[in-house]
Amino acid sequence: MKGAKAVIIAGVVIMIMGVIFHFQGQSMIGPQSSFMYSNPEWVTYGIQIAVLGGIVLAVGISFGLIKRD
Repeated sequence: MKGAKAVIIAGVVIMIMGVIFHFQGQSMIGPQSSFMYSNPEWVTYGIQIAVLGGIVLAVGISFGLIKRD
């Protein structure tokens, strides 16, 4: 169960980072001096990272459900 919780936490953190990167690429948050700020590449990178975090989160949840039974 500890391993599943660690994977779930990692998935959530990765998703949050992806959302932050996405918003920085759209010039919504972050310092204007950042290389990510107003960079269209980081909009797509952020989406990809958030999706990857969602996959990691889903794997962690499924591990937790499998181990519980």
